[in-house]
Amino acid sequence: MTFDPTLVVGPELVAQQGIGVVAPFDFALDRELWRWTPDDVSLFMTRLPYVPVPVTVEMASALSDHSIVRQATRDVLAPEPLAVAYACASGSFIRGKAGELALHRTMAAAGAPAVATTSGSLVESLRLLNAGRIAVVTPYIDAVTERLVSFLGEYGIEVVSSVGMGLLSHIWKVGYGEIVSAVSSVDRPEAEAVFISCTNVPTYDIIAPLERMIGKPVLTANQVTMCSALRAMGRSAAGPGQWLVQLGSATAA
Repeated sequence: MTFDPTLVVGPELVAQQGIGVVAPFDFALDRELWRWTPDDVSLFMTRLPYVPVPVTVEMASALSDHSIVRQATRDVLAPEPLAVAYACASGSFIRGKAGELALHRTMAAAGAPAVATTSGSLVESLRLLNAGRIAVVTPYIDAVTERLVSFLGEYGIEVVSSVGMGLLSHIWKVGYGEIVSAVSSVDRPEAEAVFISCTNVPTYDIIAPLERMIGKPVLTANQVTMCSALRAMGRSAAGPGQWLVQLGSATAA
Protein backbone atom coordinates (compact mmCIF):
# COMPACT_ATOMS: atom_id res chain seq x y z
CA MET A 1 0.00 0.00 0.00
CA THR A 2 1.30 3.47 -0.90
CA PHE A 3 0.95 6.24 1.68
CA ASP A 4 -1.13 9.17 0.43
CA PRO A 5 -0.27 12.36 2.38
CA THR A 6 -3.42 14.07 1.10
CA LEU A 7 -5.46 11.74 3.32
CA VAL A 8 -3.84 13.15 6.47
CA VAL A 9 -5.84 15.95 8.04
CA GLY A 10 -5.75 17.58 11.44
CA PRO A 11 -3.46 19.71 13.63
CA GLU A 12 -0.29 18.06 12.29
CA LEU A 13 -0.78 19.93 9.00
CA VAL A 14 -1.13 23.36 10.62
CA ALA A 15 1.97 25.49 10.06
CA GLN A 16 3.75 26.07 13.36
CA GLN A 17 4.68 29.51 14.57
CA GLY A 18 7.34 29.75 17.23
CA ILE A 19 8.66 31.64 20.25
CA GLY A 20 12.33 31.48 21.11
CA VAL A 21 12.90 31.26 24.86
CA VAL A 22 16.17 32.27 26.51
CA ALA A 23 16.11 30.76 30.01
CA PRO A 24 18.54 30.54 32.95
CA PHE A 25 20.71 27.44 33.20
CA ASP A 26 18.66 26.08 36.13
CA PHE A 27 15.23 26.68 34.60
CA ALA A 28 13.13 23.59 35.33
CA LEU A 29 9.63 24.56 34.21
CA ASP A 30 9.66 24.13 30.43
CA ARG A 31 6.40 22.21 30.63
CA GLU A 32 4.71 25.09 32.47
CA LEU A 33 5.53 27.53 29.68
CA TRP A 34 3.98 25.15 27.16
CA ARG A 35 0.69 25.22 29.07
CA TRP A 36 0.12 28.87 28.09
CA THR A 37 1.02 28.11 24.47
CA PRO A 38 -1.62 27.45 21.77
CA ASP A 39 -1.35 24.12 19.95
CA ASP A 40 -0.01 25.69 16.77
CA VAL A 41 2.79 27.61 18.51
CA SER A 42 6.07 25.92 19.39
CA LEU A 43 8.67 26.94 21.96
CA PHE A 44 12.32 26.87 20.97
CA MET A 45 14.30 26.72 24.22
CA THR A 46 17.89 27.61 24.92
CA ARG A 47 19.77 27.92 28.22
CA LEU A 48 22.19 30.57 29.43
CA PRO A 49 25.60 29.29 30.62
CA TYR A 50 25.98 27.86 34.12
CA VAL A 51 26.87 30.37 36.84
CA PRO A 52 28.52 28.80 39.93
CA VAL A 53 26.84 31.04 42.52
CA PRO A 54 23.54 30.87 44.47
CA VAL A 55 20.46 32.94 43.57
CA THR A 56 21.81 36.34 44.60
CA VAL A 57 22.27 39.78 43.06
CA GLU A 58 25.52 38.44 41.60
CA MET A 59 23.80 35.55 39.84
CA ALA A 60 21.04 37.75 38.45
CA SER A 61 23.62 40.21 37.15
CA ALA A 62 25.60 37.41 35.49
CA LEU A 63 22.45 36.08 33.79
CA SER A 64 21.79 39.49 32.27
CA ASP A 65 25.28 39.89 30.80
CA HIS A 66 24.69 41.30 27.33
CA SER A 67 27.27 39.16 25.58
CA ILE A 68 25.73 35.87 26.69
CA VAL A 69 22.16 37.05 26.12
CA ARG A 70 23.14 38.26 22.64
CA GLN A 71 24.63 34.87 21.79
CA ALA A 72 21.66 32.95 23.22
CA THR A 73 19.28 35.10 21.19
CA ARG A 74 21.23 34.39 18.02
CA ASP A 75 21.30 30.67 18.82
CA VAL A 76 17.52 30.45 19.17
CA LEU A 77 16.85 32.29 15.90
CA ALA A 78 17.71 29.24 13.77
CA PRO A 79 14.12 27.87 13.68
CA GLU A 80 12.84 31.39 12.86
CA PRO A 81 10.67 32.31 15.87
CA LEU A 82 8.33 35.28 15.56
CA ALA A 83 9.34 36.51 19.02
CA VAL A 84 12.09 35.84 21.55
CA ALA A 85 11.40 35.85 25.29
CA TYR A 86 14.02 36.35 28.00
CA ALA A 87 12.44 34.18 30.69
CA CYS A 88 14.12 35.38 33.87
CA ALA A 89 12.56 37.85 36.28
CA SER A 90 15.60 38.74 38.39
CA GLY A 91 17.93 38.90 35.40
CA SER A 92 15.66 41.46 33.76
CA PHE A 93 15.02 43.71 36.79
CA ILE A 94 18.36 43.48 38.60
CA ARG A 95 19.87 46.49 36.76
CA GLY A 96 16.73 48.60 37.03
CA LYS A 97 14.65 50.16 34.30
CA ALA A 98 17.69 51.16 32.24
CA GLY A 99 19.04 47.62 32.48
CA GLU A 100 15.81 46.03 31.24
CA LEU A 101 15.59 48.46 28.34
CA ALA A 102 19.22 47.75 27.43
CA LEU A 103 18.54 44.01 27.58
CA HIS A 104 15.58 44.49 25.26
CA ARG A 105 17.73 46.47 22.81
CA THR A 106 20.48 43.83 22.92
CA MET A 107 18.06 41.07 21.93
CA ALA A 108 16.50 43.17 19.17
CA ALA A 109 19.96 44.04 17.82
CA ALA A 110 20.83 40.32 17.82
CA GLY A 111 17.98 39.75 15.37
CA ALA A 112 14.91 38.97 17.49
CA PRO A 113 11.85 40.04 15.45
CA ALA A 114 10.00 40.90 18.68
CA VAL A 115 11.25 40.82 22.27
CA ALA A 116 9.67 40.11 25.65
CA THR A 117 11.53 40.10 28.95
CA THR A 118 9.86 38.91 32.13
CA SER A 119 10.15 42.25 33.95
CA GLY A 120 9.20 44.30 30.92
CA SER A 121 6.22 41.98 30.46
CA LEU A 122 5.22 42.55 34.08
CA VAL A 123 5.11 46.32 33.57
CA GLU A 124 3.16 45.86 30.33
CA SER A 125 0.67 43.54 32.05
CA LEU A 126 0.12 45.90 34.99
CA ARG A 127 -0.59 48.71 32.56
CA LEU A 128 -3.14 46.55 30.75
CA LEU A 129 -4.81 45.88 34.09
CA ASN A 130 -4.51 49.53 35.14
CA ALA A 131 -2.89 48.36 38.39
CA GLY A 132 -0.54 50.84 40.03
CA ARG A 133 -0.32 49.35 43.52
CA ILE A 134 0.58 45.70 44.02
CA ALA A 135 1.68 43.11 46.55
CA VAL A 136 4.70 40.97 45.69
CA VAL A 137 5.74 37.40 46.53
CA THR A 138 9.27 36.26 45.67
CA PRO A 139 11.43 33.23 46.43
CA TYR A 140 14.48 35.51 46.77
CA ILE A 141 16.66 36.83 49.54
CA ASP A 142 15.86 40.40 50.60
CA ALA A 143 18.62 42.01 48.52
CA VAL A 144 17.08 40.64 45.30
CA THR A 145 13.48 41.37 46.32
CA GLU A 146 14.48 44.97 47.02
CA ARG A 147 15.79 45.31 43.45
CA LEU A 148 12.37 44.23 42.14
CA VAL A 149 10.61 46.81 44.33
CA SER A 150 13.03 49.49 43.11
CA PHE A 151 12.52 48.49 39.45
CA LEU A 152 8.75 48.77 39.75
CA GLY A 153 9.10 52.11 41.53
CA GLU A 154 10.88 53.50 38.48
CA TYR A 155 7.66 52.92 36.56
CA GLY A 156 5.50 54.51 39.24
CA ILE A 157 4.23 51.14 40.48
CA GLU A 158 3.95 51.04 44.27
CA VAL A 159 4.65 47.79 46.11
CA VAL A 160 2.39 48.04 49.16
CA SER A 161 3.72 44.82 50.70
CA SER A 162 6.22 42.13 49.82
CA VAL A 163 7.56 38.85 51.12
CA GLY A 164 10.66 36.92 50.08
CA MET A 165 11.21 33.26 50.89
CA GLY A 166 14.97 33.59 51.20
CA LEU A 167 15.81 30.74 48.84
CA LEU A 168 19.28 30.48 47.31
CA SER A 169 18.70 27.43 45.10
CA HIS A 170 16.20 24.74 43.99
CA ILE A 171 13.43 27.31 43.62
CA TRP A 172 11.47 25.03 41.27
CA LYS A 173 10.78 22.76 44.25
CA VAL A 174 8.56 25.35 45.93
CA GLY A 175 5.10 23.80 46.37
CA TYR A 176 1.73 25.28 45.51
CA GLY A 177 0.78 25.30 49.20
CA GLU A 178 3.73 27.55 50.06
CA ILE A 179 2.78 29.99 47.31
CA VAL A 180 -0.87 30.12 48.39
CA SER A 181 0.18 30.82 51.99
CA ALA A 182 2.58 33.55 50.88
CA VAL A 183 -0.08 35.24 48.74
CA SER A 184 -2.58 35.08 51.59
CA SER A 185 -0.10 36.71 53.97
CA VAL A 186 1.07 39.48 51.62
CA ASP A 187 -2.23 40.61 50.09
CA ARG A 188 -3.58 43.97 51.28
CA PRO A 189 -6.91 45.70 50.54
CA GLU A 190 -5.07 48.55 48.79
CA ALA A 191 -3.19 46.18 46.47
CA GLU A 192 -4.82 46.12 43.04
CA ALA A 193 -2.99 42.94 42.00
CA VAL A 194 -0.49 40.40 43.32
CA PHE A 195 2.69 39.42 41.50
CA ILE A 196 4.54 36.14 42.10
CA SER A 197 8.10 36.55 40.87
CA CYS A 198 10.66 34.12 39.40
CA THR A 199 10.16 31.97 36.30
CA ASN A 200 11.29 28.94 38.34
CA VAL A 201 8.25 29.16 40.65
CA PRO A 202 5.43 26.86 39.45
CA THR A 203 2.10 28.71 39.39
CA TYR A 204 -0.11 27.71 36.43
CA ASP A 205 -2.71 25.67 38.32
CA ILE A 206 -3.15 28.07 41.24
CA ILE A 207 -3.55 31.40 39.44
CA ALA A 208 -7.30 31.18 38.77
CA PRO A 209 -8.15 29.73 42.22
CA LEU A 210 -6.07 32.44 43.92
CA GLU A 211 -7.82 35.13 41.91
CA ARG A 212 -11.20 33.79 42.99
CA MET A 213 -9.99 33.66 46.58
CA ILE A 214 -8.67 37.23 46.82
CA GLY A 215 -10.86 38.86 44.18
CA LYS A 216 -8.11 40.51 42.15
CA PRO A 217 -5.58 39.65 39.42
CA VAL A 218 -2.68 37.37 40.30
CA LEU A 219 0.22 37.73 37.90
CA THR A 220 3.18 35.38 37.74
CA ALA A 221 6.56 35.56 36.04
CA ASN A 222 5.92 32.81 33.50
CA GLN A 223 2.39 34.01 32.82
CA VAL A 224 3.33 37.61 31.98
CA THR A 225 6.29 36.44 29.88
CA MET A 226 4.20 34.11 27.75
CA CYS A 227 1.27 36.52 27.42
CA SER A 228 3.55 39.32 26.22
CA ALA A 229 5.49 37.11 23.80
CA LEU A 230 2.27 35.76 22.30
CA ARG A 231 0.75 39.24 22.16
CA ALA A 232 3.82 40.44 20.25
CA MET A 233 3.07 37.90 17.53
CA GLY A 234 -0.65 38.65 17.48
CA ARG A 235 -1.74 35.64 19.49
CA SER A 236 -3.49 35.01 22.80
CA ALA A 237 -2.31 32.74 25.60
CA ALA A 238 -4.15 29.68 26.89
CA GLY A 239 -5.03 29.96 30.58
CA PRO A 240 -8.66 29.21 31.54
CA GLY A 241 -10.01 31.52 34.22
CA GLN A 242 -6.85 33.64 34.48
CA TRP A 243 -7.58 37.36 34.67
CA LEU A 244 -4.65 38.49 32.49
CA VAL A 245 -5.27 35.83 29.84
CA GLN A 246 -8.96 36.69 29.61
CA LEU A 247 -8.15 40.39 29.31
CA GLY A 248 -5.64 39.67 26.56
CA SER A 249 -8.14 37.53 24.66
CA ALA A 250 -10.80 40.24 24.92
CA THR A 251 -8.33 42.87 23.74
CA ALA A 252 -7.28 40.70 20.79
CA ALA A 253 -10.90 40.15 19.84
